[in-house]
Amino acid sequence: MAEPKLKFGGYPAEYDPARHGPYDPARYYGKADTPFLDLKLGEIPSWFSRRQKSPRTLVALFSRAFWRWQHKYVQPKRTGIAPFFQATISAMILFYIINYNKLRHHKSYKYH
Repeated sequence: MAEPKLKFGGYPAEYDPARHGPYDPARYYGKADTPFLDLKLGEIPSWFSRRQKSPRTLVALFSRAFWRWQHKYVQPKRTGIAPFFQATISAMILFYIINYNKLRHHKSYKYH
């Protein structure tokens, strides 16, 4: 009897342990397609029509991006200071956006 695939919290439906080996959350296991930067201008509409458009695929995209960032900057044996600066600058930008309505009234004006 086949094991049912979980809708939330399980492996992707395309993942096959016998073929892919250990699971890597930073890897896309679906069918490979032409990278966006390799497309010609006329191929862009058909490329977008082949994409799955759902909240689940968007969450999977952000999850893969997060794990790629983790593997590159945070989890190496000898990590540097880059992830701390990236997190600090990201937090600064986020809080500026959140507080923009309060901050925009404090602009400096020249009166002459």
